[in-house]
Amino acid sequence: MKLYPKITLLSTIACILCMLMFCGMNSWAQQTDSIRISLKTRTKKASKIPEIKANIQPYKPLYMSVAGGSMFNSYSATSKSTALVSKDKLLTIVKIYPNPVEDQLNIILSIGRDGTQTTIKIIDLLGNEVVTLANERLNSGEQTKSFVIPSRLNAGIYFLRVVAGSESQVKRISVL
Repeated sequence: MKLYPKITLLSTIACILCMLMFCGMNSWAQQTDSIRISLKTRTKKASKIPEIKANIQPYKPLYMSVAGGSMFNSYSATSKSTALVSKDKLLTIVKIYPNPVEDQLNIILSIGRDGTQTTIKIIDLLGNEVVTLANERLNSGEQTKSFVIPSRLNAGIYFLRVVAGSESQVKRISVL
């Protein structure tokens, strides 16, 4: 009877070893290429900033037309040259200086026809007329006009609207 406990103990140990061996076979049977450990340092690719190759026109709003009362009536997708006067243009503002303005404002403008009724006004940001600087008929060609800024005009940003005949142009000015 002493042999029975020894067989039982041996068979129990054998069963435990077999179970461990067979159950552990799945983890031992794992493929060697499923886990890769590399000691090499990877080189990063230089990031290249993408270039946009498109023909995009700059945004240029058309300001206050004579017929419309809104600040921005429509949008223009073409850039305009202010230095050249074309034959069909009645009014071209060439230069406004100094900007910002302290006490005197100089305007160089080009008129396309003789005897064109021209009005020059200063308008605030809300579109209210603040000062009328000129309302006269001008001859064709390039004109240089100088105006004294009234003392009642507070410091800030204003618009200078020049209307010649049926054409209008608006430029931003800063008053100190």
